[in-house]
Amino acid sequence: MAITNTWSVSNMVHEDSDGGVITVYWSMVAASDGTPSYTATEGGKLRLTPDADADDFVAYDSLTEATVLGWVYDSLIEGDETATEAKTRIENERTAKVNAQITKNADTSTGMPW
Repeated sequence: MAITNTWSVSNMVHEDSDGGVITVYWSMVAASDGTPSYTATEGGKLRLTPDADADDFVAYDSLTEATVLGWVYDSLIEGDETATEAKTRIENERTAKVNAQITKNADTSTGMPW
């Protein structure tokens, strides 16, 4: 079975005055293909303190999902990790959980004999 990792932003809260994003709701779902499909989810709420005068400020209307997910990956960094390594760590952890579900259920079947 193949496992797909999907990152998404489900909602954001921004200030009306300058478009600064103050909260990002995000999730990452690892899902197996096949039937049944097994999943493991990681998610959270990222709180931000936007500064409209900062050089790297991006107003709400100019944001892309890639930019916001970049903020999420940055927030997940542990120790000396890069954002890419943090993203990969979360994906590996969720993938391991899906694989554990698959292994646990490898010798079982569902359904009815009639």
